Amino acid sequence: MRVGIDVGGTFTDFVLLDDATGRTHTYKCLTTPRDPSDAIEQGLQALARQVPDCIQRLEEVIHGTTLVINAIIERKGARTGLLTTRGFRDVLELGREIRYAAYDPFAQMPAPLVPRERRLEIDERLRADGSVLRPLDEAQARETVRDLAALGVESVAVCLLNSFENPAHELAVKRILAEEFPQASVSISYDVLPQIREYERSSTTVTNAYVKPLTESYLRRLRERLGTIGFRGRLFIMLSSGGVTSAETAAEFPVRIIESGPTAAVIAGEYYSRLFDTPEMFCFDMGGTTAKSCLIQNGVANVVQSFEVGRVQRFQKGSGLTIQVPVVDLMEIGAGGGSIARASRLGTLQVGPESAGAEPGPVCYGRGGSEPTVTDADLLLGYLDPAYFLGGSMQLDAAAARRAIEERVAKPLGVSFIEALWGIHDLINETMAAAAKTHIAERGGNPQLVTVAAFGGAGPVHAYGLARKLGAPRLVVPPNAGVGSALGFFTAPRAFDLVRSHKVPFASADFAKLEGLFRELEAEGERTLRKAGADGPIGFARSVEARFVGQGSETSLPLPETDCRSLDADALRRLFDETYARLYGRTYSEAPVEFVNFCVRASLPVQPLVLPKLAARGRTGDAAKGERGAYCGLAREFIAHTVYDRYRLAPDAEIEGPAIFEERESTVIVGKGARTRVDEFGFLWITLPTEKNHGPAL
Repeated sequence: MRVGIDVGGTFTDFVLLDDATGRTHTYKCLTTPRDPSDAIEQGLQALARQVPDCIQRLEEVIHGTTLVINAIIERKGARTGLLTTRGFRDVLELGREIRYAAYDPFAQMPAPLVPRERRLEIDERLRADGSVLRPLDEAQARETVRDLAALGVESVAVCLLNSFENPAHELAVKRILAEEFPQASVSISYDVLPQIREYERSSTTVTNAYVKPLTESYLRRLRERLGTIGFRGRLFIMLSSGGVTSAETAAEFPVRIIESGPTAAVIAGEYYSRLFDTPEMFCFDMGGTTAKSCLIQNGVANVVQSFEVGRVQRFQKGSGLTIQVPVVDLMEIGAGGGSIARASRLGTLQVGPESAGAEPGPVCYGRGGSEPTVTDADLLLGYLDPAYFLGGSMQLDAAAARRAIEERVAKPLGVSFIEALWGIHDLINETMAAAAKTHIAERGGNPQLVTVAAFGGAGPVHAYGLARKLGAPRLVVPPNAGVGSALGFFTAPRAFDLVRSHKVPFASADFAKLEGLFRELEAEGERTLRKAGADGPIGFARSVEARFVGQGSETSLPLPETDCRSLDADALRRLFDETYARLYGRTYSEAPVEFVNFCVRASLPVQPLVLPKLAARGRTGDAAKGERGAYCGLAREFIAHTVYDRYRLAPDAEIEGPAIFEERESTVIVGKGARTRVDEFGFLWITLPTEKNHGPAL
């Protein structure tokens, strides 16, 4: 047996899987922000009441967490210092010297995680090819390390110029730190990110150092706590790149697990896209705090090499801290169920970006929240049953939610109560749809061809309205969609991504040397996986990132599974030109091209996820729980929706909207004119009505 645990900003989700039968058990509870392991223990004990002795029978716990990204956003990491080459002390603040808002004189950049007084310089210098220009002054380095220790630093980042080509100086500084400052946690850029671009490498290494002590402490405490309740298996953590790694590797490189939770839903989406032969799938995951999306094409989600965290302006690219590690190409397209609604200073409705989170949560949770949220509006629109939230384990207070929306939204805006409710729900859908259209178009997709796949507790509530605004023809909601990320852990490979920079033109490249570089990366990847307990055959996928000489960005090219020495430079050049022309409309065949980064993914075969089939049941009407009035944007009034118990639906059932499908962790809303089909696995395939017959609204 295995269990997936996704700690989100509002809820912690659990899925217990029996690999032999494919049967799952689920649980969902509020996250405990002060100590996430409190909720984890609560959930495992709840699963143990459903399946006695399951904790003792567990082979694996697979965990996704928001711990790292929250520590960065809230600035709750370790007191960190930076050791760098003389003259490069201010790289973190210089960045790329690009203003994200060129015409805003008050635009602010995020403060660096290490202030200037804790950024110290070392006498040494390497050339761009890794040769030594100035030898490391070990005596001066030792004195600098002592100075850093005197500043009360807990964690140290080491980032020396051009160390990706020659790590000798960084390794020497690491040795000096072990001798002079043994109690410090240490991150060196050659281990964290051996790539070009000094700012990105410095920022990523510093971020790793900033959250490393916190992550090590949390994972150690979690392992001990799991042991006290009888768990004797292995603990794995989801990587931002879509793989799964050991807790030991995650503790060493916590910068790689910043987006570990949201990534899992995308990996599940990839699996479903391939399983059902759905080449264009838009994965939409909306929880209590945020909503994330990703376009999946031909069963594969794009992986990018950098992203931003802790943005000063939430949706403004360039206003955050740059992290350069592989990450699934997620886009934050809106807020979550806990997003706060209020009247703005301009007298308009504003929803988010602030969230009520798990503490105190939406007003209807009855936990002290006073600010109305999206969940409060969804409840009062009739989309949620106050007596069946989380399967009835949590009662919702509709009266308190009504008072909050009337007092804080309807009255200040001078609109009716119903207009305030629908405005909150529809505005968040409109905001998400606008961002989603851009995200899909930028990746070469067409919003009117995608199948929207809904995940998260709030995703199925909003997915139908989002799909209508996109013009998408179809929506699919998997079983247990409310805990989709936790289920997605089981479809992810145990994998690790490695990158090494080495600039060399195509025309003059020594392919034997490049083969040696790839084999070094593969050996390192195999060591990492074996250290994590891997005992099966390990596969390797190679790719390169190349660019026109002098260009500032790279284009990724997958390489065939063959020895580099058999590659043809002309064939690679043709592949580059074809890829570049497909992405950007044209290429420049006369301009020389160079290799920049060499990439390897080491992975184990994915253990197949067995989807249990629905048992044959009686008539579709037997699954009906009754009717509930819910708001219809098309009719502009509350209309009767048939409410179905999703657990009692029969395979091949077909249901006309308007309808509501309820399960413990989420609720699916289907509008008038739509048709829902239940497949043999219990997936809901919803065909949306055409625009000309049913209009643009929900």
